[in-house]
Amino acid sequence: MIPLFKPYMPNLPEIDSILHSGQLVYGKYTKQFEQLLIEYFKTPHLVATNSFNTAISVVLSVLGLQYGDEVIASPMACLASTQPFLASGLKIKWADVIPESGTLSPESVRKQISSDTKAIIHNHFCGYPGYIDEINEIGREFGIPIIDDGIECLGSEYKGQKIGNCGSDVTVFSLTAVRFLNCIDGGIVIFKDKLKYKKSLLVRDCGIDRSQFRDTLGEINPECDISLVGYNATMSNVNGYIGLQQMKKLDECIEAHREQARSWRTFFENQSEYIPIYREECNPNYWVYGLRVNDKRAVITKFREMGYYASGVHIRNDTYSAFGKRNIKLLGVEEFNKTFVALPCGWWMK
Repeated sequence: MIPLFKPYMPNLPEIDSILHSGQLVYGKYTKQFEQLLIEYFKTPHLVATNSFNTAISVVLSVLGLQYGDEVIASPMACLASTQPFLASGLKIKWADVIPESGTLSPESVRKQISSDTKAIIHNHFCGYPGYIDEINEIGREFGIPIIDDGIECLGSEYKGQKIGNCGSDVTVFSLTAVRFLNCIDGGIVIFKDKLKYKKSLLVRDCGIDRSQFRDTLGEINPECDISLVGYNATMSNVNGYIGLQQMKKLDECIEAHREQARSWRTFFENQSEYIPIYREECNPNYWVYGLRVNDKRAVITKFREMGYYASGVHIRNDTYSAFGKRNIKLLGVEEFNKTFVALPCGWWMK
């Protein structure tokens, strides 16, 4: 059966020498990887981390969010997107989604804002960009930072701009094995603001300013103060090297995803029971190919019998007891959760 996800892994000719080099932590390959990402996104304010979870932790620290603060998020997201906020002690207030796309409803977000709201988490569902201009405008109006959750959408575009360069305050991406691209594990954080980016360099590395941390003998410098709470979140040299090699094939692989999406679109042209997710202003990376259908289980079963591992991928997170009781009825979430089906749409398909 053709899988829904398949980790891409290029040739890694230097991996053995790196593993035996004694230089396994943040090093030259990670720095080269970060530089390629900076060029790819056309923004200098980018850091790589050792996981998506630590990427979010770095963001929360830089933005000054604290235990008990309130954030607005979509329940239609990967659990890996929402759990880090819960684990940090934040109060999550769920907003509704547009049922045609599964992405945040600007109208619902506006209704959920209170004097306690400290951030809006804008998830781009399964690689399909949300209503970025509208959500960002709400953030500017209320003075609330927007965190674009790009867990599945590296390479996706909105109005001709890559996600990560669309005006949001912060964007986070996942580099885990089922994403594309992947470093086995890792994350990316992009800041719009230069000062927040500089602060993130310290937060990512236990609050350490490496230019002052060691004295002339290489000993820890007692004059170097640690004034920030930080994390051991730097990406290893091994993961950086994998990312560096993957970048060489990034555009080619994303184009393969989009070519497969064009094939699916042609396949469904005259079949009214399947409604492909589509918006004129968006160019997804097609991490999956999304459909809306009437009988979700029947469609999943049908495509699996045809040899394609169809799936609903995610379920609404507000049903999990860890997040507490649902406080409002979310009709868009209810409809989308019942009708969304994803089909394989990757570079591994012929």
